Amino acid sequence: MTLTLSFRDIAEILKAIDDSSADEINIEVEGLRLSVSKRGAHTPHTQSISEATSVSELTKTTQSDTHSAPAETSKPPPAEPLAPSGHEIVRAPMVGTFYSKPSPEEPPFVEVGSTVSKGDAVCLIEVMKLYTTIESTTDGEIVSIFTEDGCLVEFDQPLFLIKQ
Repeated sequence: MTLTLSFRDIAEILKAIDDSSADEINIEVEGLRLSVSKRGAHTPHTQSISEATSVSELTKTTQSDTHSAPAETSKPPPAEPLAPSGHEIVRAPMVGTFYSKPSPEEPPFVEVGSTVSKGDAVCLIEVMKLYTTIESTTDGEIVSIFTEDGCLVEFDQPLFLIKQ
């Protein structure tokens, strides 16, 4: 018997961990291994200083490190497409790889100009070899596709614009 986890199953596991007092959990069932940590994978950078290091040497090192490090700048978020009246945006429900076709040999689910009904498959998003079918949220015509086949998409990223 092969164990499979859907995106929904993983989301429920993550919510249960988030609601619990545990900082870390490791699950291994039938060759499937899932490790989750609330602390993340960040390991703080530490530097040991010998007792022989003088205060002046330490001060010089600290000052040169401070002045040589470039200041971090935050990039403005990309312009978010807004749906004009009578249009609806289909958004990515998860982070993953966008696929416009069910397989490389088949035609895309939809193209600009395609007519869709609510619930029709419009693309796939793959997360760790798990494919989730993304469905149209309304009836209408595809007027814009915001991403390309094989590209990484972020949670809530606009994928399609549908004219209702």
